[in-house]
Amino acid sequence: MTTTAEGDAEEIGSAGEDRALMARVQGGDEGAFATLMERWERPVKSVIARIVLNASEAEELAQETFVRVWQRRESFRAGAEFRPWVFAVAVNLARNRLRWWRRRPSVSLQDWTETIGDGERGRGGVGEGMERDEQAGAVREAIAALPVELREAIVLFEYEQMSHIEIGVTVGATPKAVETRIHRAREKLRVALKRWV
Repeated sequence: MTTTAEGDAEEIGSAGEDRALMARVQGGDEGAFATLMERWERPVKSVIARIVLNASEAEELAQETFVRVWQRRESFRAGAEFRPWVFAVAVNLARNRLRWWRRRPSVSLQDWTETIGDGERGRGGVGEGMERDEQAGAVREAIAALPVELREAIVLFEYEQMSHIEIGVTVGATPKAVETRIHRAREKLRVALKRWV
């Protein structure tokens, strides 16, 4: 079992490794870039998928995120945390894609929201699995119904366990604004999910 102190030490260690890798990437080291991609591809894809609510779009945008990381490697500040920086790139791409799709009303919501997790089935009895699937679907729908700025904040806070400061860096808001967004998102989710609470 990992204690909180050990978990913090691991996180600090990996944050330090990420900074060292980015320093090498800034020097053009493709091997270091491949290591960063391997380490961060899944978390980046997960964040994007929860924002855009579309698995194939998330796959494409995650790849685009790493293309941008390579192209903008010189803009990474020495000593900065990599996680908020890479998530900021991913969140901005997700926002842009959502704006792009909003201008194309010919695509139905059903076609668009082929959300990740739809094919995942829980273990247990048939009734229990169906109820869990129904609850998971309700949560996805409730998150999808949130305004994008609230969805971004709650996804980064709840799923990625980012601090208000890290989220602020990622989405371009003050920590107080992030706190307000998370509070508003929770209130809206509480109302939408009252059957399950």
